[in-house]
Amino acid sequence: MSKEQIRQRILEVGVIPAVRVTTAAEARFAAEAVADGGIPVIEITLTVQGALEVIRELASSPRKLIVGAGTVLDAETVGRCIDAGAHFITGPAVKESVIRAAQERGSLVIPGAMTPTEILQAWEYGADFVKVFPCSALGGANYIRSLRRPFPKIPLIAAGGINQQNAAEYIRCGADVVGIGTGLVSPESVSHHELKRIRELARRYLSIVALARQPYQASS
Repeated sequence: MSKEQIRQRILEVGVIPAVRVTTAAEARFAAEAVADGGIPVIEITLTVQGALEVIRELASSPRKLIVGAGTVLDAETVGRCIDAGAHFITGPAVKESVIRAAQERGSLVIPGAMTPTEILQAWEYGADFVKVFPCSALGGANYIRSLRRPFPKIPLIAAGGINQQNAAEYIRCGADVVGIGTGLVSPESVSHHELKRIRELARRYLSIVALARQPYQASS
């Protein structure tokens, strides 16, 4: 897939699950469970043991998943992740060298940002999306609403503290995509191999986003 096709697919799905578990086996299980629930996008954080090998396996899977590498902190690691097959690169902060390295390899890149200054800086460096993180500590969905006024054209991903109860509000307030961690893939569910639970949650989040994107209907 081209970079633009990946970008469009992420926008279409509207959900990026972030897998933060301990072992490679747990990460594979989580990714497959989420995919079974209808979400073909997954972020494997580099805090997972053997993360690069997991990325390599998932990226070459017949499932045709869009696999991202998360918590990427330096340019050298960008190259290693892309060599392993990562389709996109994410990080918790704005780092020009990381964004430029991803650009040079033709990879989609999603830096994390907190303040308006950081968001604009990330966009000017060439980010494809800007991940507003951690949203729950910054005022929640209302913070996204406030950012939409000065930045109507910057594609924003709301991440940090997103759950079933507030995901719709983030979308309605202007988030293009929501990034979900333990609200979808909790370490407990993974360690207990709760496939049905994760699969059902994935379906539920897709439904929440789809419904939240529909225009409000005036009551009769």
